Amino acid sequence: MALRGDCVMRLGVRVMLAAVVAAGLVGFCRGGVTSSFVRKAEKTVDMPIDSDVFAVPPGYNAPQQVDCLKLSPFLFSEFSVISSFFNIWVNCISKFPSLKVHITQGNHVGTSMIISWVTENEPGSSEVLYGTHKDKLDISAKGKYTRYTFFNYTSGYIHHCTLRRLQYDTKYYYAVGIDHTVRTFWFTTPPKVGLDVPYTFGLIGDLGQSYDSNITLTHYESNPQAQTVLYVGDLSYADNYPNHDNVRWDTWGRFVERSTAYQPWIWTAGNHEIDFVPEIGETEPFKPFRHRYHVPYKASGSTAPFWYSIKRGSAYIIVLASYSAYGKYTPQYRWLEEELPKVNRSETPWLIVLLHSPWYNSYNYHYMEGETMRVMFEPWFVQHKVDVVFAGHVHAYERSNRISNVAYNIVKGKCEPVADESAPVYITIGDGGNIEGLATNMTEPQPSYSSFREASFGHAIFDIKNRTHAYYAWHRNQDGYSKVADSMWFYNRCWKSSEENQC
Repeated sequence: MALRGDCVMRLGVRVMLAAVVAAGLVGFCRGGVTSSFVRKAEKTVDMPIDSDVFAVPPGYNAPQQVDCLKLSPFLFSEFSVISSFFNIWVNCISKFPSLKVHITQGNHVGTSMIISWVTENEPGSSEVLYGTHKDKLDISAKGKYTRYTFFNYTSGYIHHCTLRRLQYDTKYYYAVGIDHTVRTFWFTTPPKVGLDVPYTFGLIGDLGQSYDSNITLTHYESNPQAQTVLYVGDLSYADNYPNHDNVRWDTWGRFVERSTAYQPWIWTAGNHEIDFVPEIGETEPFKPFRHRYHVPYKASGSTAPFWYSIKRGSAYIIVLASYSAYGKYTPQYRWLEEELPKVNRSETPWLIVLLHSPWYNSYNYHYMEGETMRVMFEPWFVQHKVDVVFAGHVHAYERSNRISNVAYNIVKGKCEPVADESAPVYITIGDGGNIEGLATNMTEPQPSYSSFREASFGHAIFDIKNRTHAYYAWHRNQDGYSKVADSMWFYNRCWKSSEENQC
């Protein structure tokens, strides 16, 4: 039967509308780049407990961890060269014994440093000697020590000492193990907090203590730029061992000390720090983490060490807890509600957030686990123009576009993220190399919010240039440190020009 003219017209309009809708959906569903790089398929294996990288330093009651051995950048021009020198490097470490030490920022503005270490035989001294000349450690500070038990494990004596009233942008030497086996290290304080202060952060997450973990840390150490590590959670993976074998907390501490004794690492708690095992009588969440890793949470008015903030250089860094309560009226919710308005973008123009479980994730691993926190806090992030959110948890790499889903309304049907210049960039960097291996199964098609993703191990650098610009780069382990696998220039939304703060 022939169609009348008006029917043909209406049909034509419907076809056109359907085509437009389909085109829109296709445009929305198609995202950015899924890397064509394919890592060689091989199992991720933890290093044996008797590996040299875990060696206990000689000397009675020596404070523990592994030595700071910096390899020259020329060794890392190609991944094959990394592999060639890897075994030599591991075997050399035991010849350079050091201590079980890590440091982190000790107050809100960077003029204090928390020094932590472990002694095994007896408590010994909790004193730290320090100064600006390695041969004249003429200042002292006294700390305290703690111990804990976990099932059939008893920890060593875990010391924490805060060095206060430090000068900005100054190299300090410090000694621990006083009265027994003394070891000396150094660190450099940050420049005074300010609007155009350049500063470079390293980004590592979900490291563990596998052979791949070792390559990641070595690769990071070969990158000469970074001054402080922003660590997005999941440290030792001791909970992958029977009864959460806490000896693996000790080996991890010795493994990373070659960096953590010289650069502050800013700690975020992940799911592998929970250590809640009621079947063996362990019902205190985060027990090993809380005893071993102190952070300056009280300096920012926090009531718990899992959420806090610091200023460093021209950055304001907020650490959130994916595994502590964050619903309305909870301590974390109330703290963040009061904290964000305190950020003065004329003093610290860059606002960085660290958390563990990603809010935007296009891998079929831990999918939607961060959704409830996103619903609670994302409107605040958009309102306050957070620059970037770094997360871990998913053992791969991904960078988003600037998007938000704050218009979500189940009644009106608004349920998809949209481009939003006031929103952060979301970066998943849970690719440190732990025993659980890579996340390789991605959702298809790549969603529109995803700009770049790759299933590889690596680390990243966030290099703040001034109030208006910062350069971000991700380095996969298979490349030399100078080669960038993904990068982005950040343009500060509060300082679109250097003349006026628009926040």
